[in-house]
Amino acid sequence: MQKIKQRFSLKLGSCLVAAALLFLGPLSFPASSQKPSASKEDLTRLIAGNRRFMQGRRRRVNYERERAALIYEQHPYATVLSCSDSRVPPEIVFDESLGKLFVIRVAGNVVDLVALGSIEYAAEHLHSKLLLVLGHESCGAVKAAVDGGHYSPGIEAIVEKIKPAVEIAKRKHPDAIDILPYAVVENIELQTKSVLAQSEIISRLVENRELKIASGEYWLRSGRVDIFPGIGEGSRK
Repeated sequence: MQKIKQRFSLKLGSCLVAAALLFLGPLSFPASSQKPSASKEDLTRLIAGNRRFMQGRRRRVNYERERAALIYEQHPYATVLSCSDSRVPPEIVFDESLGKLFVIRVAGNVVDLVALGSIEYAAEHLHSKLLLVLGHESCGAVKAAVDGGHYSPGIEAIVEKIKPAVEIAKRKHPDAIDILPYAVVENIELQTKSVLAQSEIISRLVENRELKIASGEYWLRSGRVDIFPGIGEGSRK
């Protein structure tokens, strides 16, 4: 009789739990508890991929399997704002594949509202934990800003975003024969700061350590990406 009572109690408890689940719905946790904090590991992962690319030992990828795994969702660990230059494709430069990087490409890696909205979407909704602003040597958009002149309205909109960086470079290096390399660096840093200055969402995520921001420069000859000092590991050339 005692065993029958115990079995009845267990069954009754199970029924109560099941009823509670049906009434309350699936258990959920606060969104903040599900978001991992920003980590240096993501930047380290990018740098390691870039070194493999430099050395010509890129990893083999099974695109068929990756496509199947990414049909319904994506979880890119890093967002890359880079120049549209055809020589600097982030997925190749960092030896990554499908679903790993959320890439925004625009000439001069400038930050306008469309680019900013894309960055916010990746950080807030896809929970990408790293934002890298990536420029490159001999950037044509920066050169256009350095050279001056008259451009189409579309190109002029890009040049106007870069001009302040050119002025900063000229003030810092008044004796430079070629100001372009310095302007490229200043533009990368200016656009990086612009993301924080223009977006409350990004500022909040950075403050809460849910997002890390880094910036760097790609070198066309070597294929190397240097992460700027003070933000990540590496050094400028």
